[in-house]
Amino acid sequence: MEYTLIATAPLGLESVVANEARRLGFTEIQTENGRVRIQTDLEGVVKSNLWFRTADRILLVLGEFPAYTFDDLFEGTRALPWDEWLAEDAKFPVSGRSHKSQLSSVPACQSIVKKAIVKKLSDAYMTNWFQEDGATYPIEVMLLNDIATITLDTSGAGLHKRGYRTEAGAAPMKETLAAALVILSRWHGERALLDPFCGSGTIAIEAALYAANIAPGLNRDFISEQFEWIPKRLFKEARDAARDQIKQTDLHPIYASDIDAKAVNLANANAARAGVDSLVQFSTRALKNIEIVEERGVLIGNPPYGERMGEANEVRQLYETLGKIKNQHPGWSMYILSGQPLFERWFGKAADKRRKLYNGRIECQYYQYTK
Repeated sequence: MEYTLIATAPLGLESVVANEARRLGFTEIQTENGRVRIQTDLEGVVKSNLWFRTADRILLVLGEFPAYTFDDLFEGTRALPWDEWLAEDAKFPVSGRSHKSQLSSVPACQSIVKKAIVKKLSDAYMTNWFQEDGATYPIEVMLLNDIATITLDTSGAGLHKRGYRTEAGAAPMKETLAAALVILSRWHGERALLDPFCGSGTIAIEAALYAANIAPGLNRDFISEQFEWIPKRLFKEARDAARDQIKQTDLHPIYASDIDAKAVNLANANAARAGVDSLVQFSTRALKNIEIVEERGVLIGNPPYGERMGEANEVRQLYETLGKIKNQHPGWSMYILSGQPLFERWFGKAADKRRKLYNGRIECQYYQYTK
């Protein structure tokens, strides 16, 4: 049976998620704002959760239909074969969103969808009372331009929660964004990689997972493992296959450092939990004390942006130092994520390419020096 999946994507990373889908072997792909649609089967549901590095979560589309009125929403929802997806004891919370649609009250839409599902299940199971004490099936109704899309969340916790970062330092970057920064740099592990602002180690760890071809979801669970109509063997087979694909040799060391010794200790612990501590060499040092011995390499960093009072001068010095390092090591490419609008001026050179991304709610530019 064929299913439509929505891989939700952070703004600015839709094309990265779409390219990931192609690399994973999916062929029917459609890119939209904030999401990528994929046509696949049940094995694809499992594979997408296990392997996507940059998508936020994987939603399964249960139905789509025009909904100009609450009656449209109720009848369209009730027409779906809910008894094929939800057991009699299923717990099915309903969340919602609405944008550019006549049905703008999200709580009302959630209530209508819930009532419609209950009505359909009542007819199927011949009961008017549901305990909802079984497996959880998170339902979402998304209204966009008066089209209702009913989806089922197959991920549970967001895909950025790989399981290795039990603690994080100040202003932690999402693992999915860190993976995107690595992928956008076109680094594949064939040369040195350095993050001189490693914090809790997220960029370096994601780079190591990528280079070693370790599935990012290998050591975590997904809510869809509890869905009765997805055979549990599919998850076991996918994980076994993923372990067989891990690269063990020809991996270049990854270097990561930070001026904060506590952050470096935390990064070391995170790398150990991720199983890549042998691939990343962490050290405690300031940017000005960085030692680069390789002729070619890639520097990826997320330095401070200088948003707090009194930080601007210190951040300017950091960016000027980065510019000097680039001049001293022309064989190195640099990829810097910053929310500081004066970055290029302080760095001393305009970037070869820029890309607007969001680090949390902060609008940033990904400055890419490749030439």
